[in-house]
Amino acid sequence: MTSLNGKTALITGSTSGIGLGIALELARAGARVALHSLPGDKAADEAVKQVQAAGSPEVKFFGSDVSKAQNVRDLMDEVEGWGPIDILVNNAGIQHTAPIEDMPDEKWDAIIAIMLSACFHTMKAALPKMAERGYGRVVNIASVHGLVASKEKTPYVAAKHGLVGLSKVVALEYASKGDPKKGGVTVNCIGPGFTETALIESQIQARADLHGGDRDEGIADLLSEKQPSLRMTQTSDLGALAVFLCSDAAHNLTGVTIPVDGGWTAQ
Repeated sequence: MTSLNGKTALITGSTSGIGLGIALELARAGARVALHSLPGDKAADEAVKQVQAAGSPEVKFFGSDVSKAQNVRDLMDEVEGWGPIDILVNNAGIQHTAPIEDMPDEKWDAIIAIMLSACFHTMKAALPKMAERGYGRVVNIASVHGLVASKEKTPYVAAKHGLVGLSKVVALEYASKGDPKKGGVTVNCIGPGFTETALIESQIQARADLHGGDRDEGIADLLSEKQPSLRMTQTSDLGALAVFLCSDAAHNLTGVTIPVDGGWTAQ
C-alpha cells in the first residue's frame, strides 16, 4: 500500500466531485491535504471534515478564483507557506456547451483561463521547488476530451488538448530533475470518461426514467453512445490512480495521459 506520509498535496477544485474523490484517496494514503475552491464555497467545511475522517493528518481549505493569474500565484504562495507542495493535482474546471457560432466569448476566455492557463501558473510555481526538494508529482485532470473531441465543446476540448500538450512539455523539462533516490519529478494526466458525480446525476435519472426507474439501465443507456464498458468510473477509482502516480513505483512514468474511460478512446 502506497504511503504518502509527510507529503503535502494541493488539489484544485476539490470540495466536490472528482477533486474531492482524489483528495479522499490521498488522505487515506497519509498526505496532508490542501483543498481548494472559490472563496466562500459552502461545501468547503464538509469537504474538510470528510478528508480529515479519511485519515489526513492535516487539512486546510484555500479559497481562490484561479481564472486570474495573480490569484493563482497568491494561492501557490499561501499553500507553500502552509506546507511545501509535494503533490499538485490540477482539477478545477467549468463547462459550457454550445455550437461555436453561439459560444459566448466570455465563456471561451473563462474556460481557457481556469482549465489551461491556471495549470500553467500552478506548475510554473510548484515545479522548481519540487525539483529542489528532490520529489514532486503533478497530476493534471485532462478528461477523455484531452484525446478526442465532442461537438459543442470548443473551449473545453481546446483546454484539455492544450493541457495534455503542456503536460508533455513540462514532463520532458523535469524528467531528469529532482533526486532519483527520493522519486524524482513527474508530470502526468488522467483522462476520465463518464464519472459518477452530482454533475451528471440529472442525466442518469432522465435515462433511468425511460427504463422504469432502473438506475443501472439508465447508466448503461447514457454510456452506450461513448463508453463501451457501460459502467461509470467512480471518483475513488481516479483517486486510487492518482495515489499510484504519486508512488515510488511510478517514478519513471511521466508525460503520459492515462484514459479511465471504459474503452471510449480505444474506438
